[in-house]
Amino acid sequence: MTGAAEVRHLVDPAELAAQERELVLPGFSNDDAWRLGCLLVDLAREQGAAVAIDIRRGGHRLFHHAMAGTTPDNDDWLERKARVVRRFETSSLAVGERFRAKGTTFEASSHLDPALYAAHGGAFPLRVRDTGVVGVAAVSGLPQVEDHALVVRALRRFLA
Repeated sequence: MTGAAEVRHLVDPAELAAQERELVLPGFSNDDAWRLGCLLVDLAREQGAAVAIDIRRGGHRLFHHAMAGTTPDNDDWLERKARVVRRFETSSLAVGERFRAKGTTFEASSHLDPALYAAHGGAFPLRVRDTGVVGVAAVSGLPQVEDHALVVRALRRFLA
């Protein structure tokens, strides 16, 4: 690619930004992590998806579940995607889209070790009103746009 005009976005960047403005939590406790995690498990089961789910506040893992059909590789993806959110304070999919908009890839241009960071969809910042990003909710096991959509759907239900 030679320029932003030729970019093929996986998801409209404006939509990703709108999701992050919309999905702001009033607070986020350990019990909230449990409820959000269980909601993600239920939604994944409803769509017949085998995913691994990880929810953290700061460096503290508050929820983790690996559904039948997942492998330790999914846990590696969870960690790599969550590192992107912690570093950039935006969804892992949005970070990947930013690099695509520049006509490159995260792996080629971020100068970050791809063994440690993955700007693939599925990790979303847990942003608390008047505080900022306090954690990450991440899913691995589906194509990246579907991983991202599952977290967004769960956060919308959680806030409803």
